[in-house]
Amino acid sequence: KQAVVPQYMVDLYRMHSANGDHSTKRPKSMGKHAERAASKANTIRSFHHEESMEALNSLKGKTTQQFYFNLTSVPDEELITSAELRIYRDQVMGAAAPNNSSTSGGAPSSGFHRINIYEIFRAPAADGAEPLVRLLDTRLVRESLSRWESFDVSPAVSQWTSGNGHNHGFMVEVFHPEGGESDAEHSQRRNRHVRVSRSLHQDQDSWPQARPLLVTYGHDGRGDSVLHTREKRQAALRKQRRKNHNKASCKRHDLYVDFSDVGWNEWIVAPPGYHAFYCQGECPFPLADHLNATNHAIVQTLVNSVNSNIPRACCVPTELSPISLLYLDEYEKVILKNYQDMVVEGCGCQ
Repeated sequence: KQAVVPQYMVDLYRMHSANGDHSTKRPKSMGKHAERAASKANTIRSFHHEESMEALNSLKGKTTQQFYFNLTSVPDEELITSAELRIYRDQVMGAAAPNNSSTSGGAPSSGFHRINIYEIFRAPAADGAEPLVRLLDTRLVRESLSRWESFDVSPAVSQWTSGNGHNHGFMVEVFHPEGGESDAEHSQRRNRHVRVSRSLHQDQDSWPQARPLLVTYGHDGRGDSVLHTREKRQAALRKQRRKNHNKASCKRHDLYVDFSDVGWNEWIVAPPGYHAFYCQGECPFPLADHLNATNHAIVQTLVNSVNSNIPRACCVPTELSPISLLYLDEYEKVILKNYQDMVVEGCGCQ
């Protein structure tokens, strides 16, 4: 596969597919707002920005960058409930761990950056006029640490995807508080601290895992969230194990679907396969309680006992559950989605 799967999406998939393993915790860099959103969403999408965007005019002590995410692949019926903008920042070489010194305003005097994220309402004009923006989120970060930062951009993305606003992209502003540093080389290192564009010296393989990432959390109105699905499936499995049916009676049988066998491994990233199960067995007269028969099936089986021209009730799934799939869509966007009715949880005569 040529498309690069962000590690963050892989971590989200593992978190939602842990099957009760509480040692699988949320990704360390996951914002609290994103964690709440992920527990309610049944579709999580990731987007990389268009790298052709130009840097905006920068003032002394400040670096600004405009970048744009194409969100046209989000279906109209999908309601975006939350979105996070993820930006990676490198440790500034030579930056010491910050001390407790502060400026007169109470802010740290050195060793820190402030990162501001804005929604662009009006793009910058050709004559150099400033873009019209509004602040979405802000963070004071240490120069001495390398890590991902998560910013809440839900208000902007919700409007863009619902058709109530025009997507002009985001503006990222990195503000360098004055700390007595006048060394030009150190200033250049500061400007490279926040990774919004690929460095000339960076190889092409490592950049995709460090470039900015927009993650949307939504629901298409079908089925449960990925987290609720996992809990419900565990309860159904415990219930199924307690049943001890006659071997010939209608019951659930094992069926493992390997996606490579059916040619789906070209677009499904994870899992490589899953236990789908199937229903098979007799529905004899009289129907026992454990066969989960409908009233119609009971009547049909009764009629069959006196008239063989009427077929017996059939052994079919009575309860189905979804699974989470991490896959590439037709636009090569990486998506984590909850697919309904994929696993047989119970069988019965109908």
